[in-house]
Amino acid sequence: MNVADDKTIVREYFNSTGFDRWRRIYGDGEVNKVQLDIRNGHQQTVDTVIGWLKDDANLAELSICDAGCGVGSLSIPLATDGAKVYASDISEKMLSEGKDRALAALGNAENPTFAVQDLESLSGKYHTVICLDVLFHYPQEKADEMISHLCSLAESRMIISFAPKTCALSILKKIGSFFPGPSKTTRAYLHREADVLRILESNGFAIQRQAMTKTRFYYSRILEATRK
Repeated sequence: MNVADDKTIVREYFNSTGFDRWRRIYGDGEVNKVQLDIRNGHQQTVDTVIGWLKDDANLAELSICDAGCGVGSLSIPLATDGAKVYASDISEKMLSEGKDRALAALGNAENPTFAVQDLESLSGKYHTVICLDVLFHYPQEKADEMISHLCSLAESRMIISFAPKTCALSILKKIGSFFPGPSKTTRAYLHREADVLRILESNGFAIQRQAMTKTRFYYSRILEATRK
């Protein structure tokens, strides 16, 4: 199956069965134990990134592109803290949910700015480009292209997360424990950290901060890179 098929699968999944599942996971309603574990893991990743940005004490001065924003879990708190946020997602239904949550939380629909777009069609320049939990859905070759394109949009900083390819996680994925339920999600891809670092460095970025989120069913390596 080729790369284009991966994108079609992701779009169709998050506009259909995946939408209801992940809307619950990214919400605060009742979910099963596996979904709760994934919710907590994802929130830890979001909290780590927000913590990094707040530590710099200049959020209100920043323009931020949240590429693959989902339901706005990151975009909304960043906008609340004063950043100018451009939020995009390949799924129209996920983005619509994000708009509704932003309106409920902020009382206006002006910031974040939401748009239905895949990563390759993004344009413009932003101080910081963030892409969390998107690369899981794409093979390494496509992930390389996505990272390179996002780097071209970032004036100062890139923050990305991915599922690291280790022996332990490869085994878990193989036996079906990494993303439980083959009918409940898209294909999940693991990425070698060395490959991700290589792409960032080839685009003129150097690592500044890094973290790892690890729960029972959720694993995410988070990297912050700034222009050299």
